[in-house]
Amino acid sequence: MEKIMTRMGDGFPVEMSESEIRSDLAAGTEDAADRGKIAPLSKEELQYLYDLFASPYRFVSVEPGNEIVLSYDGGALKIVRAAVNVDRVQAMQIHEKILGADTIELGHVDYSFKPVKPIVGTEQTALEQTLMVTHAPLFYGAMPNLGLYSQPDGPHPNPLDLLPLGKIDEARESYEMSVEDAVKDIVFVASAMYDSGADGINMDTTGAAGDPDFLAGLKAAEILKEKYPDICIELGMAGEFILGLHGELDYHGDRLAGMYPQDQVKMAEKAGFTIFGPVVNIKTSRSVPWNLSRAITFTKACCEVANIPIHANMGMGVGGVPMTPHPPLDIVSRASKAMVEICRLDGL
Repeated sequence: MEKIMTRMGDGFPVEMSESEIRSDLAAGTEDAADRGKIAPLSKEELQYLYDLFASPYRFVSVEPGNEIVLSYDGGALKIVRAAVNVDRVQAMQIHEKILGADTIELGHVDYSFKPVKPIVGTEQTALEQTLMVTHAPLFYGAMPNLGLYSQPDGPHPNPLDLLPLGKIDEARESYEMSVEDAVKDIVFVASAMYDSGADGINMDTTGAAGDPDFLAGLKAAEILKEKYPDICIELGMAGEFILGLHGELDYHGDRLAGMYPQDQVKMAEKAGFTIFGPVVNIKTSRSVPWNLSRAITFTKACCEVANIPIHANMGMGVGGVPMTPHPPLDIVSRASKAMVEICRLDGL
């Protein structure tokens, strides 16, 4: 039987038979359905995915008319990280004028709100310079990054040091204090950048430190939306599942720990976010068919309940894209096409 070339979750090329690909597609959607208590993909959708992987073409795309807008997290920074010797303003010009980006994003190399606060004036200057030489909507991006508020980097005791000692209450108290500090920093930096002309704020990798990290993002967005009713705030998540590092935090009565994308988006709507970016993580030891089927199952469930635009996170290690610094085009294009045409996304 003819083999089909595909990849593993780490990007390594493999050959799989038709039965192996179909088996992995079915197993991936069942895994997501079981974990998220959501519907698996239909037979027609699984057949669509099989046909996509069986296509002999290296690059595939959506049909004309199905194109969607793209937003980015740290897009210009990644140009600099790829050893292209340009400053951030030039990198954003490259992103817009050469790569054709629909939106562009300014971010500091630390890419977190806390370290930006002392240098916010410098960031405002960079933003204003960028606005003068670009046309695409310009976001300012950073992470809540609650880990920066724990010792030795921050003022509060490290909960991950306290928890092994059985100091549960002390660890929770530290998380709660960190949330309050993070909210202040996020609101301060986002307000400064929005006042300087940013078209929107991208709060990226939210939830990386579990439910306290997610709560900080939600509270900050609520304050920003009250302060600036027309502000655009994009929420990019860190993972498919909210870890209960505190365990008892809630947002307007909804417990945050344990939420999957279809629940996370409802919290984002309550807080006032205008774009939601769900994340589904890659398992490097499984095939891309397994990973992509799983990612689409979670994302489709999120799209079905959302009342705000959904920009699924697709890239290194998320959204069915292999965990490698330079994701292969054959898989990026297949994953993107499938996400758009099955989930009916608003953006990527």
